[in-house]
Amino acid sequence: MVRSMSKTCSIWFAVVAIVASLLAPLSSVTAAESAFATKAPRAVLMDSESGAILFQQNADELAPPASMSKLMTLAVLFRAIKEGRINKTDEFIMSVNAWRNGGAPSGTSAMMVPVNTKATVDELIQGIAVQSGNDAAMCVAEGMAGTEAAFARMMNDEARRIGLVKSTFANATGLEAPNHLMTARELAMLARYLITEYPDFYPVFGQKEFLYRKHKFINRNPLLFLNIGADGLKTGHTAIARYGLVGSAVQEGKRLIVVVSGLEKADQRKDEAAKLLEWGFRSFSAVKVFDDGEIVGKARVWGGKTWYVPLAPKGDVMFTMPKYPAAQKLSAEIVYKAPLKPPVKKGDQVAILKITSTSSASTEVPLYATEDVVNGGIVRQGVDSLVLMALRRLAL
Repeated sequence: MVRSMSKTCSIWFAVVAIVASLLAPLSSVTAAESAFATKAPRAVLMDSESGAILFQQNADELAPPASMSKLMTLAVLFRAIKEGRINKTDEFIMSVNAWRNGGAPSGTSAMMVPVNTKATVDELIQGIAVQSGNDAAMCVAEGMAGTEAAFARMMNDEARRIGLVKSTFANATGLEAPNHLMTARELAMLARYLITEYPDFYPVFGQKEFLYRKHKFINRNPLLFLNIGADGLKTGHTAIARYGLVGSAVQEGKRLIVVVSGLEKADQRKDEAAKLLEWGFRSFSAVKVFDDGEIVGKARVWGGKTWYVPLAPKGDVMFTMPKYPAAQKLSAEIVYKAPLKPPVKKGDQVAILKITSTSSASTEVPLYATEDVVNGGIVRQGVDSLVLMALRRLAL
């Protein structure tokens, strides 16, 4: 069913996506074995390719992310490097402020860059990704924006640009601050963005050690040292945030992303994240729901020469769903901002297809117009305007 996204009214249109009853492949996994529970107060398991959520627990609850938010620090830096505004060989100086509040004197995780010493951007990236150096993160912030506060504004801007709507950032480190909050869902979205947008930079998250001056830093991500295909991303811990982890692993060509946060002990984040990944790899498989270019539904065009425009995906639509039980079903709805007005051009993204399984796994797929819809003229516009006004009154 098509749902209006208009801010002025909420209208439901009777345009249905035709989705056949889909049954999951038969499996020897029983319903009892399929159940999953985690000790993590907040958790998400995401299929990296599609973005489908395979498991969630308090996924949209804002909470302090601790050093997991350094993923956004690196996202801002990676973009600047990709766009040529910064080079990996550039050098930033370790200020007294960064050294005192994020370096050795701070008593927090640090890269141990001496005060008033220069470090290359490449070294600082490793210091953040491997050692979770607060001094390295602050050095990057000051080097790029002048102050950490100014850099935090860049982090917030970048978050909105890539679709993170709830998370807010107050610093580059993840150290405790009232307005430094993220959700488990948006941490997973950020991890997926880094994996897909910056494949050349991503291997740093799987780097097991980093040698800097006289120091040998071992990656703080415990998943990297398990035989589960893990290759990233970031841990986090403060007294308030407790223990958290954003991880990713690949098995048999399939990549999953896991987020757990709010755990009492460091070992718990390792165990809960590993169990969630293994459960995901064991329990889910991909099913093709629609073919590339297949018409999946229509959107109402108000004032157009034709009333509806057919919608189709670009590329096959794959949905990662449980292998159990035998009668798993999918439902779908087409969501678009109404009223949709002409002209609509073939190839325009018009809507989103939201697919959900009976086990609550879900994903969203862009839908595109498959033909042009031109203006229908004064008479058609007038008739449609009257109909739309009547629908709005009914919705109030």
